[in-house]
This record gives sequence, structure tokens and C-alpha cells, in this order.
Amino acid sequence: MDEKFNTVLSVALIPKTVALIAKEEGLDELSAMNLFYRSKVYALLSREETKLWHYSPLALCQMWKKEQETGEIVFPEE
Repeated sequence: MDEKFNTVLSVALIPKTVALIAKEEGLDELSAMNLFYRSKVYALLSREETKLWHYSPLALCQMWKKEQETGEIVFPEE
């Protein structure tokens, strides 16, 4: 992973997304982080070419929730 991309993920997107998941699901952050890291959304986010890093933490959280409910990834409307 390119250093700048890795920094964007690890400093901005992932912690904020995990915090939203924890808050909305009533989980501690470690549990939320484990769930997020096992998701298809995270797998796509971690690949720079998918461009998921363009989405906000809220959009990523909503994508994660939809994946948990349906098993599908639904991309936000542009």
C-alpha cells in the first residue's frame, strides 16, 4: 500500500468509520473494529483502485450496515 493512501485509511477513514459502527451498534471499539476488518466493505476499501476512500466515514458505515443486513454491498448514490 502506498504510504499516503495508508495514512488516509489509518488516520482518517478507518477510525472514524469504526467509531460510528461502535456507536450505532452499541459495541466497544475493538469489537466494531474486528467486525469492520472482516467485512467486504473493508476488503474493498483497503484496495486503492476501488476508490472507496472517496466516501465519508458515514457512507462507509452505512455500506457496512447494509452488508451486515443483506450480505450485499450497496454503493451510495452520487
